[in-house]
Amino acid sequence: MAVLVHETATVEKGSIIGEGCKIWHYAHVREGATLGKNCNVGHCAYVGKDVKIGDNAKIGNKASIFQGVRIGKNVFIGPHVTFTNDIRPRSVGNWEITKCNVKDGASVGANSTVLCGITIGENSMVGAGSVVTKDVPGHGLVYGNPAKLKGFVCSCGADVELAINKGSDVLLKCKDCKKELTVSEEIYKKLGD
Repeated sequence: MAVLVHETATVEKGSIIGEGCKIWHYAHVREGATLGKNCNVGHCAYVGKDVKIGDNAKIGNKASIFQGVRIGKNVFIGPHVTFTNDIRPRSVGNWEITKCNVKDGASVGANSTVLCGITIGENSMVGAGSVVTKDVPGHGLVYGNPAKLKGFVCSCGADVELAINKGSDVLLKCKDCKKELTVSEEIYKKLGD
């Protein structure tokens, strides 16, 4: 499958673009960035040096993904999402890149800000406009400023409900597809934290 790069986009030499990728109007992909197969990079999005993005990821318009961010497969990054990459940024001096990790299947809603050093778990969902200041567990639903764990979601994106407490684990069931998933009781008790 051919790569589509809009004539106004900038894809620097030394970046790796997987087959089937689409890079739209005025997007910028820096040297050393890697995009897997079938990625979609939206209008005016920025993908920095040393960013790694897995297959089938969708990067929304005007998203800013700075150096050191790792994004898994089948991830959705909404429009205007910003990832930071330095704990103590200054306009001059040495930058200390602190990586951020977005696991497979996760979704980060529009206008969210993700602080560096954070891991966003597999199949989790970050609500629009959130400020993510701490790790998000797999299948976790977080939102707000700062983002707090408000529930859990299935890999299909639907809400899940408590099915049964099994000792140190909690069994959850999807309201839509009826798939079951398990989270630790320790993580389940963090709801609202």
